[in-house]
Parts: sequence; C-alpha cells; structure tokens
Amino acid sequence: METAEFVRILDQEGRALAAAAEQAGTGAKVPTCPEWQVRDLVRHTGAVHRWATKYVAEAYTSPRPFGGKPDLDGAELLAWFREGHRRLVDTLTDADPDTECWSFLPAPSPLAFWARRQAHETAVHRFDAESARGGTPGGIGAEFAADGVDELLTGFHARSRSKVRTERPRVLRVRATDVEGAVWTVRLSQEPPAAERTEEGDAECEISGPGGQLYLSLWNRVPFPGVSGDGSLAELWRVTSGI
Repeated sequence: METAEFVRILDQEGRALAAAAEQAGTGAKVPTCPEWQVRDLVRHTGAVHRWATKYVAEAYTSPRPFGGKPDLDGAELLAWFREGHRRLVDTLTDADPDTECWSFLPAPSPLAFWARRQAHETAVHRFDAESARGGTPGGIGAEFAADGVDELLTGFHARSRSKVRTERPRVLRVRATDVEGAVWTVRLSQEPPAAERTEEGDAECEISGPGGQLYLSLWNRVPFPGVSGDGSLAELWRVTSGI
C-alpha cells in the first residue's frame, strides 16, 4: 500500500472515531478496553496523533517523550482530538517524501512508517469507539487488515519487548483467507517471535479467517475467527501479546 492510501485511511478512521465517541459520550465504557472510558480512548489517541505529528513536522531524529494528555472532557475534548487529527493528516499530506525523522519499525521511509502506523493506530481505536457507541462497529478492509497483521507480526513482535515466548521452539501459522498470499509463519521460542510471510514448513497451530476479523483478533479486540491444531498456541498469543 502507498503512503497516500494510508493517509486517506487515517483521515477516514479519525473522523469516524470522533463521531462514534461523540455519539457514545465520553463517559461510556469501552468494552474492548475494559479499563477505559471513551474519554481515556480519545485522550490517548489524540496524544499519539500529536506525538507523531511532531516527529514529521520537526524532523526529530531521536526518540522524544510522549506528550501529556489534556485535562479536557466532553465537547472540548472532542474538539481537541479533531484539531490534532487534522494537523496530523495535513502534516503527512504536505511532508516531503524524503523527510528524515525517527521511526521504530522497518519501513521504506520515515514518512511511510508514520502514515502506516497512525492509520493502524487510529483504525483499531475507531473500532474501540464504535464498540462503546453500541451497535455493530464498521469493518476493516481486507488488504489494509492484512497489512496491519504484517506490521504486527513482523514489526511489533520482532522487537525484544514482545512477551510471546515459549520454552521450546513452536510454530504458529496465521492466514487471512480473503487476501491472496496473506499467510505468515511465526516461529516461537525463548527469543522474540520470528515471523515471515510464507507458508513453508509445518505449523502446530493455525489462526485463520477473513482479514478484518483476523486483524482485530490479533489485536485482542475480538475472538479468533478460526483456530486449528494445538489451540494452546492461540491461547498463548491471546494472553501474552498485549502491546
């Protein structure tokens, strides 16, 4: 997927998040994040948006502290969120493709990283906000979801902070059934998971289903759409993969 497409999705998902939060009310519980109310969700996502904006806008080349969350609520909080989201979208849209700044996962460029990461960050939290609103949340497009699964498996969980570990080597397979070639083999051990987009070799457990459901399940928002083989590996993921 191209950077411009990620920015388009970020724009769309942020608007939808704000609309759902407004409909739910900032005091509503977030079923997918039981420790949060909608105000916590909006404060968190809005702070992430501002943090990301600064890296691109100021060309910061080293990590900076995460900014504080505002002591706002209700309409004022939603206005603050919408302002920060708009600034992030505009910053990514207008940035020089060759912008150099800090990033924390592999990507073709820093700008590509931030557009992708913020699109996925916002999509997952839009689902959270719509879950708080009630009714059936909107889905996640299959191709975008497959990209998000790839980011999660080959990016986030390749880092040393991943807690998905096993005493002896195990192999987990992840498959999006509606996207051609969207299959990952995840080798688990006492080291960080090593994931490749391949179907080579045998796997002891497979988590599979439509891309959108698979994406949300791997982010622990919904149950796994399908599990075959040794279900204990799927349960290990569910229990230890929180980020």
